[in-house]
Amino acid sequence: MSVTLIAAVVALVLGHLAPSLAASVRQYDWYGDWVGWLNRQFGDGSFWRGSWGIALALAPPLLVVGLFQLALDAQLIGLAEMLFGIAVLFYAWGPRDLDRDVAAILDAPDPASRRDAIANLSVDGNPLLDDGNLVEAVFRSAMRRWFGVLFWFLLLGPFGAIGYRLTVLSARATGGDAARGLPTRTARGARTLLAALDWPVAQLLTLALALVGNFDSVLGAWRSSGGSSMRLDTRFLGAVARASVRSELAEEAAERAAAQADDGGDESGLAGVGVAYDLPELPELRDAMSLVWRCLLVWLAALALFVIAGFVS
Repeated sequence: MSVTLIAAVVALVLGHLAPSLAASVRQYDWYGDWVGWLNRQFGDGSFWRGSWGIALALAPPLLVVGLFQLALDAQLIGLAEMLFGIAVLFYAWGPRDLDRDVAAILDAPDPASRRDAIANLSVDGNPLLDDGNLVEAVFRSAMRRWFGVLFWFLLLGPFGAIGYRLTVLSARATGGDAARGLPTRTARGARTLLAALDWPVAQLLTLALALVGNFDSVLGAWRSSGGSSMRLDTRFLGAVARASVRSELAEEAAERAAAQADDGGDESGLAGVGVAYDLPELPELRDAMSLVWRCLLVWLAALALFVIAGFVS
């Protein structure tokens, strides 16, 4: 667990301090070329074009990572194992920086720039039409870019992190360039696998959100949106995200009202304060990103406690 904690911190810090390095390292064109090769080798009716065909795409890279992971573990080379874990988690993280994508939306100078920035936040390529969709997109992006990779790295090490990232790429590899995209049934199998990998992550992310936000609002939204069922469906994450952000905004509004009442309704302190452009502000997006960071801190704090307990025991 100490390797997981160190690797997560390094991946975050490097991603922020060296975005150009992260962008150059986190390239997955090789996987698209591999999928394209499989498409050319196997025709209709083959295993590749069935629901389980995604296993053919995932098995070779996962086998390489798994064997390397086992070799380092068998040799008990602590430093080499840690460096390998850091490198793999850094590679699987993201691939885009979520903080920068959200900041680009908030700081966009014109509507066209904002639309382009919003497109980078979508996890499935579908347009985000309203603020509620933006809030949900922040949490789904956080799950796919941060929490999913971190969770499966914690459970399975580098094997889990790479497996999750390649599954995310596979689930989106339809449309566009047909030579690199997955066949329809294969892509359906990839989406089913991704739903299975995402479900425990979404549940734990909801728990963290309940701890850092309004517990009652999150619990109510989780129950009403089917979060308590065992179906491989993570739509409840969007519902709890919106409910938590609404609670945050309501608390902020109450605090502002109380402050104005204490000042006798004088709002002169706001005079001259404005925005650098005429686009509407997006407080929902700002609060959603704040909640995501707080959830990540809860996860890292829990990891730190496990590490400390392990050292003590």
